[in-house]
Amino acid sequence: MSDADSNAATPAATTTATTTTTIAQPPAVTKTPVKETKRWADMEDEESKNTLSASSSEVNIDNLKIDEEKKINSFLDEAEDSNIKAVISGETPYTSAKTFEELELRAELIKGLYVEMRFQKPSKIQAISLPMILMPPHKDLIAQAHNGSGKTTCFVLGMLSRVDPQLKAPQAICICPTRELAIQNLEVLLKMGKYSGISSECAIPMDSTNYIPINKRPPVSAQIVIGTPGTIKKWMSAKKLGVSNVKILVFDEADHMLAEDGFKDDSLRIKKDIDRSSPHCQVLLFSATFNETVKNFVSKIVKDYNQLFVKKEDLSLASVKQYKVYCPDEMTKIQIIKERIFDLGENIGQRIIFVRTRNSASMLHKQLVDDGYAVTTIQGANTPEVRDKIIKEFKDGLTQVLITTDLLARGFDQQQVNLVINYDLPIKYDTQEPDYEVYLHRIGRAGRFGRKGAVFNLICGDRDEATMRKIELYFQSEVTVVNNSEEDFEKALKQSGLLE
Repeated sequence: MSDADSNAATPAATTTATTTTTIAQPPAVTKTPVKETKRWADMEDEESKNTLSASSSEVNIDNLKIDEEKKINSFLDEAEDSNIKAVISGETPYTSAKTFEELELRAELIKGLYVEMRFQKPSKIQAISLPMILMPPHKDLIAQAHNGSGKTTCFVLGMLSRVDPQLKAPQAICICPTRELAIQNLEVLLKMGKYSGISSECAIPMDSTNYIPINKRPPVSAQIVIGTPGTIKKWMSAKKLGVSNVKILVFDEADHMLAEDGFKDDSLRIKKDIDRSSPHCQVLLFSATFNETVKNFVSKIVKDYNQLFVKKEDLSLASVKQYKVYCPDEMTKIQIIKERIFDLGENIGQRIIFVRTRNSASMLHKQLVDDGYAVTTIQGANTPEVRDKIIKEFKDGLTQVLITTDLLARGFDQQQVNLVINYDLPIKYDTQEPDYEVYLHRIGRAGRFGRKGAVFNLICGDRDEATMRKIELYFQSEVTVVNNSEEDFEKALKQSGLLE
């Protein structure tokens, strides 16, 4: 299992107002193909080191007034984000924040929110969760909300706010399931904290080009560390990452980080070690999904916590139209992708095609490329440098169609993605039952932040049909059938708001 590194593919160099910070080039280790495991991100984690600093500069917020006419992030007010419920532990009163100023943030952070992030006011989840995160006694928080509702801002702003810029030691740690998500979160942190003077470091797997043995690495002095669990655990075990000053520990995609088939062992070890030297560390667990098993487990490892949640029937994103297409065989699936998804969808933005296995990804890629279609494919068996290159090209808009395993199902944020195709429906490895959480995360790649989007589920055979039926029952939402005709697909895309 691993995650996003930074080379030419992700931010190889980040320039702030007064400081240039460079991510060490990831060494190109050619990994032996990893055995298929039950974990969805597919690769062993290994050490790495990246340093990125958000620079400080004098802040003048006199001219940062909110312009109500511009509605820069008005999409955050849309209805899909409106069903969040809070459960408060104890008697501490919390008031929902209508403006960022009400949170009494430092001026440098206010400037970052308005100038760099171009935010206008908190989204619903931010308005409710940020007072819980920032207000003493800094209770733990379990937060579940829709994909694209602004969760990343909550914990990134929480980390930036709790750090003492004068103390040059790790004070906040964010653990992510994949390299790609770790880098993405770091990019948000750098942007939001550009004027704060707070330093950050990315603990993610690297390739071998600039490989430095762990015993020769200097101790981490960055105030915020974002990374994958294997690398963070290695740095802690090697006494390169001290945690005695850590005030806040974040688990992004927390349900997977603490699930049996996820990163449970590494995550618990990290938390236990932090508890030992920093017993009052605040723990934040964020995800779009928490099944009952994980909820019960989480409630045992965090005490006296606040909670945000949505009912599961409210989770399937209202802004994303879901469709199912019955296919008599695999070749029909490929024909639909070529003739409907490519030809009809070429003017509607970027598209992601999800497959279940690496073999399916390779097969579909070869078939489409052989037929003259331009696609890229990413999977956990790719080396870090290849993964980074593919992600950068897609995020830069150089490629329009990306085939992926569930490596990118969670947290991957590309606002130009309007269309998701489930070539294979997500199945739990151990039970062959539908993976409801992964389905929700997949469809959440389209329609980010309340934008329009569509999902086409390709159904082939009785097993797929039974799986789709269970997904519909679970979310209490019937998925519309689309016949395999140009007219029906065009109609569906128009209903989704993707075609005029």
